[in-house]
Amino acid sequence: MRSAKTATLLTALALAGCGGEQGDTLDTDTTTSTAGTTTATASDGTTSTAADPTEAPTTTTTSTTSTTTTATSTDPVTTDAVTTDAPDTGPDPMPACGDPSHFATSKEPTTLIYVAASGADGPDCGARATPCQTVEAAAAKATPGTGIRLLGETFGPDIFLSDLAGTADAPIWLGGEFGSPATIAGGGEALHLSRVRHLVIHDLEITGATANGINVDDGGAVDDPEATRFVAFERLHIHDIGEGGNQDCLKLSGINDFWILDSQFERCSDGGSAVDHVGCHRGLIVANFFGENGGNAIQAKGGSEDIEIRGNTMIDCGQRAVNMGGSTGFEFFRPPLTMNGDNAEARNIRVVSNVIEGGETPLAFVGCVDCLAANNTIIRPQQWLLRILQETVSDPQFTFAPASNGRFINNLVVFDRAAISTYVNIGGNTAPETFTFTTNLWYAADAPDQSSPAGDLPVVETGAIAGEDPLLVDLAADFRLTPASPAVGSGTPLPEVAADRDYRCWKDPPSRGAYELVP
Repeated sequence: MRSAKTATLLTALALAGCGGEQGDTLDTDTTTSTAGTTTATASDGTTSTAADPTEAPTTTTTSTTSTTTTATSTDPVTTDAVTTDAPDTGPDPMPACGDPSHFATSKEPTTLIYVAASGADGPDCGARATPCQTVEAAAAKATPGTGIRLLGETFGPDIFLSDLAGTADAPIWLGGEFGSPATIAGGGEALHLSRVRHLVIHDLEITGATANGINVDDGGAVDDPEATRFVAFERLHIHDIGEGGNQDCLKLSGINDFWILDSQFERCSDGGSAVDHVGCHRGLIVANFFGENGGNAIQAKGGSEDIEIRGNTMIDCGQRAVNMGGSTGFEFFRPPLTMNGDNAEARNIRVVSNVIEGGETPLAFVGCVDCLAANNTIIRPQQWLLRILQETVSDPQFTFAPASNGRFINNLVVFDRAAISTYVNIGGNTAPETFTFTTNLWYAADAPDQSSPAGDLPVVETGAIAGEDPLLVDLAADFRLTPASPAVGSGTPLPEVAADRDYRCWKDPPSRGAYELVP
């Protein structure tokens, strides 16, 4: 069950706006994302895109699965033609800014292979009337352009698939029917994918796994950037995962060029993350809802680089809502560590236009180099406003760059002074003097005269607003700006921040926080 606090905020966030008006349905029952699609409970239409990885654009875990399928079979496939299940409402409107399209956008399967718990595996299974019983059997028949369609039932867990590969022109889709997600429940892991390419995972509910919900990796090929590449995750609901330890809802290891869109991640183990990256590169995480997660909403470490986290809602996401960097065993880095040069837990992680409420701290720069937190609306963290830490340090074999060159710009931070200790927590072995703080708004709602974090910042901030009420629509539920807000039109233009949380283009100068003012 979602907490009353979460439900109240989600209801408020569903108020009309550009994001809420993006199409709620797809034209067909294909699972391709169209720009502007929003998840029903994730709110107010979040979005964006990083530098387009479309053309470019883990710790290796032990599978607990009972069945392994290498999806390269050329067995004959008996399938149905692709049908249109959803009403034709015309093309979805494109967002004004922040197009999240990817390799499968506007494409459709040419063949559908159906799977049902009541089906039967065999050489001729796959038509809707004669579905296969297992995902493994369907995957063995899949070729580029195939949609593996799980009918709306509950399926058994511990599904392991390897080498499932579509092409740029003909991806492979795996998931439920649009608007009717299939459920995979229980087990060690619901779904484990290894060495996959041009694959869309969509319309699934994953719950009750004791390890990870979905685990995608490169099969241990830590030095091969092509091993797992071009993967999109859309309209997933992964919740109630793990046993309180380091288990994750979505575990990604060595995945390159990926998208996580319009999904929900809730209660993803007290010691884990909703989305955990180890050595992942060129990713876009947009329009998702994260709630009641114990460790992190999102963590990117182990050599991760060029990941944009934009337009998401994070409520009560534990110790560090977004952990930019972290602590990784040396053998798990992707690419492998080098003895000649500075290694880093993470580089160029961009956290922009998100709403982050509650939790111990919204943002942590942990051994992260050249990372950015900009235009986020941060509401009532419970311990620190942000942290700068170093958990992986140099040793005689490998040199690690300290957390350095971070930027904290255009954020709107509302907090209770009585609820936090120091404003900013800075640990040892870091380079806080290299950070930049520019045009943030700081407001201690319980003590406006104690709003300024200046004494805790490692450098002098430029253009700060401290102690002025941000004049939001509703400080308890709707964090959009009113026309009189001091945040309106007072930010610093940033080319890295393509859109606000409602798909609006930023004005020049932009507002502070996650929302541009409605015209």
